[in-house]
Amino acid sequence: MISESLLATLEPYKAVIKVAVIVALAVAINKIMRYTLGSYLKRESARINVDPTAYNFLKNALTFIIFIGAAFNIVFVIPGFRQVAVTLFAGAGILAAIIGFASQTAFSNIINGIMIVAFKPFRIGDIIEVGTNENYKGTVEDITLRHTVIRNYELKRVVIPNTEISTQIIINRSMNEDAMIRFFEVTLPYSADLVKAMAIIEEEAVKHPLFVDIRTEEEIEEGKPKLDIFCRNLSSSGMMIRAYISAADSRKSFEYLMDMNKLIKLRFDQEGIEIALPYMNVVMHGREKTSGMVLGNEGIEKTEVKGV
Repeated sequence: MISESLLATLEPYKAVIKVAVIVALAVAINKIMRYTLGSYLKRESARINVDPTAYNFLKNALTFIIFIGAAFNIVFVIPGFRQVAVTLFAGAGILAAIIGFASQTAFSNIINGIMIVAFKPFRIGDIIEVGTNENYKGTVEDITLRHTVIRNYELKRVVIPNTEISTQIIINRSMNEDAMIRFFEVTLPYSADLVKAMAIIEEEAVKHPLFVDIRTEEEIEEGKPKLDIFCRNLSSSGMMIRAYISAADSRKSFEYLMDMNKLIKLRFDQEGIEIALPYMNVVMHGREKTSGMVLGNEGIEKTEVKGV
C-alpha cells in the first residue's frame, strides 16, 4: 500500500503526472497502432495488389485522432483546465471566429488531402509534376492530412500543402498503365540521305534494351513497323525527323531518350551523316565592295558582295 505521506508528497504533482501518463499512453498507442496497421496493410496490399495510398493516409488520420483524443482528455481530467475550457466556450462567439480564421488553412489542407485520396490524381510512388516549379517534380513519398511529400530529382524532400497541390495543374507520369512514349527529334541538312538516316534511327531505337513494342496484335498482323518515324517538317534549318520511342515507364523512357541522343550522334558520325546547323545569308549594302558571311553546314564561308 502507498503510504499517506507519499500521497501527500505527490499531491502537488498530481496534475503533471496525469498529463504525463496521458501523453505517454497516446505516444505508445500511436506507435503500436501505426506499426501493427502498417505491417498488416503492407502485407495485404502486396497480396491483393492494391494501391497502399489510402491505407497510408488512414495511418496518418489515426495519429491525428489519437492525439486529439489525448488533448481532450488532458482538458477534462484536470479541473483547472476544465474550468478554462468552460470559460472559453462561454465566450464561444469571439473564440469561434478567431479559431475559425486561424484554422481555415489547416482544415482546407485536411479536406484536400481527403479529396486526393478519394479521387486519386496521384498515388504514393507516382512520378508527378506540380505546376511550373522545377522543385515540385519527383516521386510521391507520403500523403498526410496536411501535406504531400515529394522526393525530387535532387533527392530532396519537398513538403507541399494539400491546398496548394489542389490548385495546381498536375502531370502524373505514372498514371499510364502501359508504356510511356517520348519524341526523339533530329534535324538534318537537305544534302543528307533522308532514307538512310531514318533507317539508322529505327535500327538503333528498336535494338535498344529499353525499347517496348506497343503495337496491338492487329497492327502486328497488318505489318505495321515497330517504330513510328516521320519526316515531320521541312524548314529553313533542314529536314526534321521525329520518332516515337516507348519504354516501360517515365523514368526508363527518359533514360532511353538520353541514350538515343548519344547513339544517333555517334552512328551518324560513323555513317557520314551531318546534323543540321543554323544557316544564314548575310547581305551588306554599301558604296564599296564589302564581304559577307554565310554560316552553313560546312562552317563559315566568306563571300564578296558588291556595293550598290
